[in-house]
Amino acid sequence: MVHKAQLLSIALQAVVIAAVPSSDIQKRCTGTISSISDVTSAVKCTTININAFTVSRQTFNLALLDDTTVNLNGNIAFGNQSWAGPLFQISGNSITFNGNAHTFNGGGPFYWDGQGTNGGTTKPTPMMKIKMSGTFSNTKVVNSPAQVFSVSNPAQLTISGIIIDNSQGDATNSKSNGLPAGHNTDGFDVSTTNLIIENSSVKNQDDCLAINKGSNIIFTGNTCSGGHGISIGSISSNATVSNIQITGNTITNNDQALRIKTDATATGSTVTNITYNGNTGTGLRRYGILIDQSYPSTLGTPGTGVKLSAVNFMGSMNTISVASSATPIALNCGKGACTGTWNWSALKTSGGQPNFKANAPTISGYSL
Repeated sequence: MVHKAQLLSIALQAVVIAAVPSSDIQKRCTGTISSISDVTSAVKCTTININAFTVSRQTFNLALLDDTTVNLNGNIAFGNQSWAGPLFQISGNSITFNGNAHTFNGGGPFYWDGQGTNGGTTKPTPMMKIKMSGTFSNTKVVNSPAQVFSVSNPAQLTISGIIIDNSQGDATNSKSNGLPAGHNTDGFDVSTTNLIIENSSVKNQDDCLAINKGSNIIFTGNTCSGGHGISIGSISSNATVSNIQITGNTITNNDQALRIKTDATATGSTVTNITYNGNTGTGLRRYGILIDQSYPSTLGTPGTGVKLSAVNFMGSMNTISVASSATPIALNCGKGACTGTWNWSALKTSGGQPNFKANAPTISGYSL
């Protein structure tokens, strides 16, 4: 026999359930992705589990509800197809992406021809397009066709514990004419604000980090090997870069450790408040630090349309050691384009040839 109190309780529960919009109930579901056809229904939930599968000639696109948690529970491969890409894209606000040490494999050897995005086989670019805020962590990316991550987050984003491994591209192949087969394999291409990239590693054949524009960016505790080092630029016209912290990174066997490159013909751009703190560079093949306003040529005729100021080496010592044939510091400014006093008191260089300077600003704490 059902008592009146029990009937009242059942009735109240029904009222509560009826009061919750069906859309909210749906959002609380868990979606599972085991093939590309599962994506449309899974992204209606705020918990998503991704199992291992292969994607062929289309973007694995996660357009997510706010506050979604994504768990990568298996490895994702991409079929060998020549097309524009990207291979993977994720967007949304306050997203938590847990890679759980699983891998995205871009199938690079199929595409690599020593030319990257400069020609040859059409390559999906970028491999991983990140347009989310929140956290993206503990993920491995191997053998990207060309550029790896493109980051343009809408609000604060922390990327951590990422392993990028394109080291297989160091070898030549039948299409690369004696050059490393991997090319233009930038680790992180960044045009954004309010970004932290930390405790990650990049093995590649191009920039470990390239900041093209943006502000309030921290790159800390990362390792870079085999490529072109940590770069700001190239900076083109009407771009602003400010409040950048490059701290506690280890750069080994790169063309250079730290670089700022601005287009010789660029106008209306500024680069300011760049702080290098506690970085270590070893085995550098061409330069230790390269600040050059003549891009795309190196140490050519510099332009004057990008104003550089407050480029500082401060805090813990930055230690830069170059190969015997390399140049520790090359500073090539357009006349009047590098302004103010730069504090280089926490910079120590060793090895190599005499430093190069043209139109240098006032530098304190280090003798060029």
